[in-house]
Amino acid sequence: MAERKRGAPVLSAAVTSKGQITIPVDVRVALGLRAGVRVAFVPTPNGSYELVPETRTVKALKGIVGWGAAPLELAEMDAAVAGNVVERPRG
Repeated sequence: MAERKRGAPVLSAAVTSKGQITIPVDVRVALGLRAGVRVAFVPTPNGSYELVPETRTVKALKGIVGWGAAPLELAEMDAAVAGNVVERPRG
């Protein structure tokens, strides 16, 4: 049985045959969870788990968008800024 912390009500959910649960609304609101948000199950020293929203740091986002081409030379950037270049094929 779940234990109470500081007088908070104990909320529960049933696990389906597919291993899914519906997180109670009060818990979703308290954790700021909405559709599509990933959660992490973090082990605690006493052997239980904490459910926490996954967050990403800005550093973790590095490389998420690929460039696919070599960088432009300074002269090419200057020409583009001056309006002389509309688009250069990359490759």
